[in-house]
Amino acid sequence: MVLALAGVTGPASAQATVYRCPGPPVLYTDALSAKEAQDKGCRSIDGTPITVFSPIKPKAGSTSPTAASGAPNERVDPKDQKSRDNERRRVLEQELREAEERLAKLQKEYNNGEPERQGNERNYQKYVERVAELKASVSRQESDIQAIKRELSKIPN
Repeated sequence: MVLALAGVTGPASAQATVYRCPGPPVLYTDALSAKEAQDKGCRSIDGTPITVFSPIKPKAGSTSPTAASGAPNERVDPKDQKSRDNERRRVLEQELREAEERLAKLQKEYNNGEPERQGNERNYQKYVERVAELKASVSRQESDIQAIKRELSKIPN
């Protein structure tokens, strides 16, 4: 018998020793002999409290756990949707401006792969590591900008 933590509603068999076997996924079982359990690296959990979780059942009539208004198929008023879209566009445009400013600052500091050495970079390896970090930051910022632009393009006009 294999015990699945999400589905067990009753206690484990009182006569068999229950073992916890390692590895993803962790396995709880009483179907092994002591020798098999030892060979697989399983430990006896006798005397250890076991918490059993029952699966969460959705409420009747709800088709979506994220339905905020209670009625899952309720349509949003076009004026409200337009207002939401405008607010989303405004927020994304602000994020885009800030991301572009950060990118410009990073590119200036990066200086096409030859940033100015700082006083604490007497060791050349520190300089090389900073250049690599700057390059990664520039690349990450460019991909962030592209993602924001993609999101903006999804908003209807």
